[in-house]
Amino acid sequence: MKNRSGEKIKLTSIDELLGVVNEESAMEIEIDKIKPFAGHPFKVIDDEKMQDLVESIKEFGVLTPVLIRPDQNEGYEMISGHRRMHAALQAGLITVPAIVREMTDDEAVIAMVDANIQREELLPSEKAFAYKMKLAAMKRQAGRPSKNNSGQNDQKLNGVVSRDVLAEQVGESSKQIQRYIRLTELIPDLLELVDKKRLNFTIAVDISYIPQDVQKWIYEYICDNGFIKPNQITALRKYLGQGTVTQSLMISILNSHIPVKAPARKVTLNEKKLTKHAKVLYGLLLDRMGMAVKNEWVDDGNRMYVIYPIQEIQKDMGVTRKKAIECLAELEKVGLIEKHFRGMGLPSIYYVKNFAVA
Repeated sequence: MKNRSGEKIKLTSIDELLGVVNEESAMEIEIDKIKPFAGHPFKVIDDEKMQDLVESIKEFGVLTPVLIRPDQNEGYEMISGHRRMHAALQAGLITVPAIVREMTDDEAVIAMVDANIQREELLPSEKAFAYKMKLAAMKRQAGRPSKNNSGQNDQKLNGVVSRDVLAEQVGESSKQIQRYIRLTELIPDLLELVDKKRLNFTIAVDISYIPQDVQKWIYEYICDNGFIKPNQITALRKYLGQGTVTQSLMISILNSHIPVKAPARKVTLNEKKLTKHAKVLYGLLLDRMGMAVKNEWVDDGNRMYVIYPIQEIQKDMGVTRKKAIECLAELEKVGLIEKHFRGMGLPSIYYVKNFAVA
């Protein structure tokens, strides 16, 4: 049934979701003849939900047919049903019920995305690549070549911008569609941080405009420091607009734009209730200030700092690397030290702050 122009499509049944027409019927197809969809953006994970699906298939079989299309090698390509096929294999099946349909590449992409995008709890990376794939297919169907960019140049479908059509179909704003597609420009390590909610979505979008070789350095910086702030990325992009940067310069730029916290009152150790190991490490850092004076460890702002590699902390305290890192994090959290990452294989530096014993 055709929809009137501008009318929002609502998929109300499994048949509609798969685009099944009345005369189509399912047949049993050998699983080893079905290959995954090329560039399938949706992850198939062996989690608790997958195990529930496996147990259901063992008891009742595959209740909903998968959707496939013939390939060029007398086999088939999966359009919708990757999770069901994976579960069927784990359940010991050698065939699955399938609806076979002839499709163009663009029709296949659109059907694949439509069948999966309505799932709950989709990862940002899944949405990003799914939106990019479908938007490109929609543009090609409109009769104009698609540029391999990030979805910012859009063709029109029946007088409506293609990205707006996609936005209406998936229930997102057109601007949000563009933001998601920008994530496909991130290196995999950074995109994984977004999926794990360790990197803010908006900051990730800003990082996506930065060359990928610099993104690798940003990933290292985040791993060492645990965070990255919007104003740091804004400053870095400004520098990059004027020329190239080295990793050491990037670190300097980011460190110089760490948001300044409000001045804290003098820290008292009994008030903060540091652990025994953290107190020992703090004492070692204070002792190391003598070495800082001798070696003139002073930055451009005339602030003295301490160099204390993790390996030396482990040896001096007789603790594991994990415990040493935990103690440093504890001291940093209460404001007794300030850590700065230098990169290039160099150990971090620490600014040691004063305290009072109550």
